[in-house]
Parts: sequence; C-alpha cells; structure tokens
Amino acid sequence: MIEITETPLSPEKIVEKVKSSGSGCVVTYVGLIRDQSQGKQVLSVEYQDLDGNAVSTLQEIVDEAKRRWPVENVAISHRIGKLMVGEINLVVAVASAHRQEGFAACQYIIDQFKDRLPTKKIEKYLDER
Repeated sequence: MIEITETPLSPEKIVEKVKSSGSGCVVTYVGLIRDQSQGKQVLSVEYQDLDGNAVSTLQEIVDEAKRRWPVENVAISHRIGKLMVGEINLVVAVASAHRQEGFAACQYIIDQFKDRLPTKKIEKYLDER
C-alpha cells in the first residue's frame, strides 16, 4: 500500500493494513517534523507532489525492497501539504516473518525515500516570518 495524502497519518492503522497471520513482526518508522534544520528554528515544512510521480517513485522503492528481502507486505504513507513541528510526515511499515529482514527492508526504504525524495520539500524557518 502506497499512499500520498493530506490527511494526518495514523501509524496504528497502517500497521493493521500490512500485518498478516504469517507476520512475525511489523517494523515501523514514523517520521516527524523536527524543530531544527540546517541550524535554524523550523516553523513548518510543506511537501508537494507537483508532478504526481510520488506514488510511482515509492512503488519502485517497495519493489526493490521486496526483491532484496522476503517481506510479506509493505506500506508507505507520506503526508503532503503544510505540516507543523511534531506532526507525522511519513510512516513506513514492513511486515515479515523475521525481524532481521523487516529491519533491513525498512532501513532500505527510508534511506531510498531520503535519497530520492519523491516530493518537493519546502522548509519555513522562524526567522523568515
């Protein structure tokens, strides 16, 4: 499941979507908007999917992870729009039979998300008001 949404994210609901009777674990990552970036006080962060390609980029990442590790299900939910400090911008959930594969796949997905950033990220700082 891949989701790009303006709606607040619920990690618990996303975990429910990936777990199965064969799951020994669901490894999750919850990304938050932090209050500091590049030495500046963050006011907000806005994510935009201007070209509508975020879902396909995320699907490529999921497909790669599934080829590398025997995982059962993967969900990525990425929130777009204007987010304030402390809000959730990303949830990755990986269901697998064993934790080693789950952790490895989850780490890979997060790293690829950061490297390929499928959406445009605009940070607003406190001193820019």
